[in-house]
Amino acid sequence: MRLKFLGACQQVTGSCYFLQGGGLNLLIDCGIYQERNFVERNWRKFPVSPGNIDFVILTHAHLDHSGLLPKLVREGFSRSILTTSASKDIIPIILMDSARIQEEDAAYKKKRHKREGYKAKYPEIPLYTVRDAERVLPLLKEVSYEESLFLNDHVSLRFRDAGHILGSAMLEINVNENCKEQKIVFSGDIGQWNKPLMKDPSSFDQADYVIMESTYGDRDHEDKESVEKLLCKYINETLRAGGNVVIPTFAIERAQELMFYLNILVRQDRIPYLMVFLDSPMAENITEVFLRHKESLDRETLDFIEKGKQPFDFPGLKFVRTTAESKEINNIKGSCIIMAGSGMCTGGRIKYHLIQNISRPESMVLFVGYQAGGTLGRQIIDGNREVRIHGRNYPVRARIEQIQGFSAHADRTGLYKWLSYFKSPPKKIFLTHGEKRATMSLSRDLQKKKGWNVKVPEYMEEWELN
Repeated sequence: MRLKFLGACQQVTGSCYFLQGGGLNLLIDCGIYQERNFVERNWRKFPVSPGNIDFVILTHAHLDHSGLLPKLVREGFSRSILTTSASKDIIPIILMDSARIQEEDAAYKKKRHKREGYKAKYPEIPLYTVRDAERVLPLLKEVSYEESLFLNDHVSLRFRDAGHILGSAMLEINVNENCKEQKIVFSGDIGQWNKPLMKDPSSFDQADYVIMESTYGDRDHEDKESVEKLLCKYINETLRAGGNVVIPTFAIERAQELMFYLNILVRQDRIPYLMVFLDSPMAENITEVFLRHKESLDRETLDFIEKGKQPFDFPGLKFVRTTAESKEINNIKGSCIIMAGSGMCTGGRIKYHLIQNISRPESMVLFVGYQAGGTLGRQIIDGNREVRIHGRNYPVRARIEQIQGFSAHADRTGLYKWLSYFKSPPKKIFLTHGEKRATMSLSRDLQKKKGWNVKVPEYMEEWELN
């Protein structure tokens, strides 16, 4: 049995693993790279032949786990893509939106480069098209949580709730070779405990090999009470200053969690009545998916619904669908809250709202999610005095804040909690999906405090799992 690491190695995005065993070739996740230093990998030929892959297995729908599926299919993959029921409903929304952005960005760059007389290093073509994304959809096959699915006589698969976003899963893969069975666990992205919306993450008591995320391997989040207080504080301070609160928002889970908290703050009169815009057709579509999959929601949210309350609706909230409606937000006099994608400011409508607000001292850009290295969001968080958006430089004069507790990832304490359920150490733990600093910090601690065999793989590194 062999495992090859095709992405998310000492960096956060591009999750992808190639597992060979029990007579099958399995691709675990197929994520797009979003860090500036790694985006050129998106354009490379796949390091394994798509036509030789027997199954693709997806942990969840985020683009850094699913965003290269259209390219994989275009290059020859034509078999089943296995995922959970909720992810099967979300992935078409995510991929079609991504494909449209790819096409629009390529057209915009080509037009701008021609106007500026700039000779691009790479041709201004989309990474993939809407047609490429459409070809993925018939291949999606849903698998229920906790169902044991035999992929052949030697390999079985089980999805378990990861508590990260709607439909997110951890994978338990059992491989029987040479009369010996071994269990490989892929953590996917591990969610937080005691959060609204999502159930708590699943746990395991035994595994031979664990491939585990480490995004927050070197730090902890604020607690839930701090999240509410900080959100309330930042909104009220910005309103008093006369500016707008601009929130780069991930369409899955983060947008819904923000609406959940804003609902509470508005109804408790902790923030004044004001216009709140969710400028993301994708987030609106995914909110509808949330309400169709109540089986995945936690008790707190279900109690809210059972009392006849709407968790994602409150006075002042407006869903923005069209581009024309999005542009009209800029004409509003007075303060408002603008939530728009993408969450790392790598594309989408958030860039237009940043152009309008990033240089206004009275406005605030409030980050509520992880910002990968090299992204526009990371540049702003790191304190760059000037940022480039759509080919122009803008001075950063707005107030910049971040609330870590909104993250859908477990923090350092949460990662230790997840590992604490193992009754005995796995043969090896491979740490992925984290920047080098965070991953190495967690690796050193696990080896020193627990004495566990921990490896931090390099990109394209291959291991024999004996």
